[in-house]
Amino acid sequence: MPLVTSTEMFRKAYEGGYAIGAFNVNNMEIIQGITEAAKEEKSPLILQVSAGARKYAKHVYLMKLIEAAVEDTNLPICVHLDHGEDFDVCKSCIDGGFTSVMIDGSSRSFEDNIAVTRRVVEYAHERGVVVEGELGTLAGIEDDVNVSAEDASYTRPDQVQEFVERTGVDSLAIAIGTSHGAYKFKPGQKPQLRFDILEEVQKRLPGFPIVLHGASSVIPEFVKMINENGGNMPDAIGIPEDMLRKAASMAVCKINIDSDLRLAMTGSIRKHFNEHPADFDPRKYLAPARTAIKGLVSHKIREVLGSNDKI
Repeated sequence: MPLVTSTEMFRKAYEGGYAIGAFNVNNMEIIQGITEAAKEEKSPLILQVSAGARKYAKHVYLMKLIEAAVEDTNLPICVHLDHGEDFDVCKSCIDGGFTSVMIDGSSRSFEDNIAVTRRVVEYAHERGVVVEGELGTLAGIEDDVNVSAEDASYTRPDQVQEFVERTGVDSLAIAIGTSHGAYKFKPGQKPQLRFDILEEVQKRLPGFPIVLHGASSVIPEFVKMINENGGNMPDAIGIPEDMLRKAASMAVCKINIDSDLRLAMTGSIRKHFNEHPADFDPRKYLAPARTAIKGLVSHKIREVLGSNDKI
């Protein structure tokens, strides 16, 4: 099966009241863990590549690993650029085989965001690639994305229809209270998604796929695993999974997950070295890390996204 776009995935997800997981990838073990879980759960899948991942692993290596995953699993997989900062980055990924790109113009003025997004859309659509845009700005840190809480802003529902019509984007990332990274909220602060904004966006864009960034739940067991094996992470509070499931039952068709993957992998590796301090064979500690990622992704597909048994 060749790589696919997210168009058909999102149509079925919207109609079925579930979401597709967009999991960030950085190396072979992460790709294997994610795709093995998706195959067992019979779930469509988006593998997401950030600017940081392209710098770390190189574009060509990631694409060859993803191509191997498609051949191995025969899954419908969409390859997506996460947070493309400008036209040139998006163009490079489109020319390099990605089937979906995100142009993140959320830090620009409304008109400048429309202009750069429209330029990417025109180039992408001519080549059969779909585009995700963004309105509103999420706080937090993830790879090259670094936005302070003071600079974060909710999406304005009164702007979404104009933005979509003038840009021609295929999906829209909105800001309703999620945040990048593991440290999303201050101690004692209760996470809360602005479902009123999501509902208003859904009314203004009926049937249009919405995306949530910064949606890792920061599962406590992984933080505990890290700290019990030599780590020193403060308590990290993510988005409650029941809130994400509710969003997936509405207009949200794509939910991004990155921090939970990192925590699962790091916790597993720390645990292995605590129990086997003399090990120096990467296969001995990367194999259980891959298994931890597989288990996490299976959980997300079944309990959060609801995308199991959809292929």
